Amino acid sequence: MSSSNSVTTPYSPAQLGTQILIAWSGSNPATGSETAFLLTYSLGDGPEGPEVGARAMHTALERSGLRVGGETLDASELPNLPVKLLIQAGQVVLTLPHFKAQYTVPAEWLAVARSAGVVHGMFATRPWPAAVPGQPVGEDLLRSFVADPDVVGTSAHCLLPVRSLG
Repeated sequence: MSSSNSVTTPYSPAQLGTQILIAWSGSNPATGSETAFLLTYSLGDGPEGPEVGARAMHTALERSGLRVGGETLDASELPNLPVKLLIQAGQVVLTLPHFKAQYTVPAEWLAVARSAGVVHGMFATRPWPAAVPGQPVGEDLLRSFVADPDVVGTSAHCLLPVRSLG
């Protein structure tokens, strides 16, 4: 039995659709410690639809060196990983080869991120059209998405060291 290698699957950045960041902090179920989380997801609004967008996101994440559905990577141990997080002036800048976004984060999130020295990045391949820009995302809605076993199992997870410009 053979399987396709998604790393070599072609995709267009347009297929990804609108990509969004959401930051929150709380107790990490895996460690029990306070953790700053950063979720990246697509609305699934690419021109070819959410299924093509999900496959494209999977390919983009794997090309970035992330493991979709695998173990949580520690970016501090992978200096060539092209996934970077920068915190400056109350904002976070997340950079991947296919995506760069700047996002204003809550003060509580910043405090947790700086204290821990690391942010848990969750990169969802499954689109989340319910969480649109400009509309608040309540705790229950967020929890229902990020704790969904299908979402967790089809996401890439990476611990990102907190860096700043001075």
